[in-house]
Amino acid sequence: MRKTLTFGLFAVVTAWGGLVGTAAAADDAAAQALIKKSGCGSCHAVDKAKEGPSYKETAAKYKGKADAEDTLYKHQVAHKKVKSTNEAEIRGMIKYILAQ
Repeated sequence: MRKTLTFGLFAVVTAWGGLVGTAAAADDAAAQALIKKSGCGSCHAVDKAKEGPSYKETAAKYKGKADAEDTLYKHQVAHKKVKSTNEAEIRGMIKYILAQ
């Protein structure tokens, strides 16, 4: 009985992890699509500085700062380059950048 419960719990946790991973991948894909649509790649890259800082530099700069997402959201709104007015989409893009 104990082995059945353990296996059942493992199966549920594994399935949940797969669903979370799938959602995270979808969020990343949406963020990358917005980055591409907005032309961010002409000034920024994931791992090297161009005209603007890389996403990794930005993530490192804001690592551990509780207000990082809000600060970058305000910056993006002022920057006026992101091709979206949807706050959730912009925040999704920011979360993607901060995860680099």
